[in-house]
Amino acid sequence: MARLIISCSLDPHSRSRLMARSARMVLEDSGESVDWLDLQETALPMCDGNSVYDQVGVQQIGKRVRDADGIILAAPVYNFDVNAAAKNLVELTGKAWQDQVVGFLLAAGGQSSYMSVMSFANSLMLDFRCLILPKFVYATGQAFEGDQLADAMVSARITELAESLVRIADVVRRK
Repeated sequence: MARLIISCSLDPHSRSRLMARSARMVLEDSGESVDWLDLQETALPMCDGNSVYDQVGVQQIGKRVRDADGIILAAPVYNFDVNAAAKNLVELTGKAWQDQVVGFLLAAGGQSSYMSVMSFANSLMLDFRCLILPKFVYATGQAFEGDQLADAMVSARITELAESLVRIADVVRRK
């Protein structure tokens, strides 16, 4: 089993992807197996609530979500919510999220949207009984310099999130 990290940003200069890569390094450096899913590199159809579920690519991604031993989802915040690509992913893969342990890495333009992930998290909790890690990481543009994560506190929180994912997912999965 692998820990799944999903980068949901479609922006080639994504800050949430930088955070996801940081979490990936933390997990790999600690000997964890990591499955990397980057939605910028993975063409997903828009969910139509009908025929898309039969597409091979959608089914393959659903299997990766279902088989994951904990998930870190990295997403940008737009309009006080995670981006549409993250929501579309959940709409396409639905029940594959059942009983997963999920942590969030969020990149936003300002401090006022720090609670914006809650409707998305509530949906995962209520619809699929996911266990949401309460210490998600939220960073604004000030945490980055160019294409680098430059804030030591944000880096430390990413490490803490990754370590919590492993510890809690292992207990939930009874390892």
